[in-house]
Amino acid sequence: MLKKGILFTAVSLFAVSMVSNASAASGRDYIAVVGSSTVYPFATTVAEQFGKRTKFKTPKIESTGSGGGMKLFCAGSGIETPDITNASRRIKYSEFEKCQKNGVQEIIEVKIGYDGIVMASSKKAAQMTLSKKDIFLALAKEVPSPDGGETLVANPYKTWKEVNVGLPDIKIEVLGPPPTSGTRDAFVELAMEGGCEQIGWIKALKKKDKKHFKEVCHTVREDGAYVEAGENDNLIVQKLNANPKALGIFGFSFLDQNADKIQGSIVGGEAPTFENIAAGKYPVSRPLYFYAKKAHIGVVPGMLEFLGDFASDKAWGEEGYLTDKGLIPMPVAERKQFAADIAELKPLTLTK
Repeated sequence: MLKKGILFTAVSLFAVSMVSNASAASGRDYIAVVGSSTVYPFATTVAEQFGKRTKFKTPKIESTGSGGGMKLFCAGSGIETPDITNASRRIKYSEFEKCQKNGVQEIIEVKIGYDGIVMASSKKAAQMTLSKKDIFLALAKEVPSPDGGETLVANPYKTWKEVNVGLPDIKIEVLGPPPTSGTRDAFVELAMEGGCEQIGWIKALKKKDKKHFKEVCHTVREDGAYVEAGENDNLIVQKLNANPKALGIFGFSFLDQNADKIQGSIVGGEAPTFENIAAGKYPVSRPLYFYAKKAHIGVVPGMLEFLGDFASDKAWGEEGYLTDKGLIPMPVAERKQFAADIAELKPLTLTK
């Protein structure tokens, strides 16, 4: 009787386990996506098309910022975690390590196209023409002493004219994303660090003390000249209309969608246009990505089909519907490579 009781208990527990696992697998019948506010409009558009065209439910997309999305994505594997995270920069090695540590072992990386980061203003204001050095001097926490010495001081500049006599005599007020944003990461790397490198003795720090160089070039001032405006880029657009003297930082797609209200500043002699970004002329541009959990494919309905839709020429191609949203398409060879990676479910390998 004892042996029968033990056997019955074991079978019962196994049955409960199987039912529990089956319930978990079927507990979510839609794809959950988090991440970048810049990629959000592209992912939302694909999701809407996917929901209309297929038998699967429309994926749910949340705009959490690239850093916030990575944190959620890398928290673990299972339907209580997101299936996909969007990113306006490549995954960091530290994030990749965290994913691996938490059981997110196989990650599919897909570059979806390119985007420019703009410093926009209301069309009620005069268009700004800036160099990357102007941007660094206006927004860095510490800048070279105005007396010309090779020392750093707390940023003393209050107006754009103080930064560069050729610029207007208006208060420096820039609305931008928080540190969790991939747009913020890319902006400080491409614009501010680019400006840093135009100052000889700071550029020399890159070889002597890379950590200090990065601290100088990437640290944004906190005295009110730079205002963290959250992950909602549409809100920044509204604030620019209310305050024509301010500038706002966000992806090209938001400039493109609001071209009747706002204009992009010229940076490094180039305007933030589709053509200039596609040609590599506009100096503040970056690739966009999404990352998917291989373990969720076959568990969450429609995962593979959604990835395939995103990586189709009708979506991300030169004549695809995402170009109408402001996405800059990749060259044909790149598109084919990433589409092949999806078809093969090729996991990402990353080294420090």
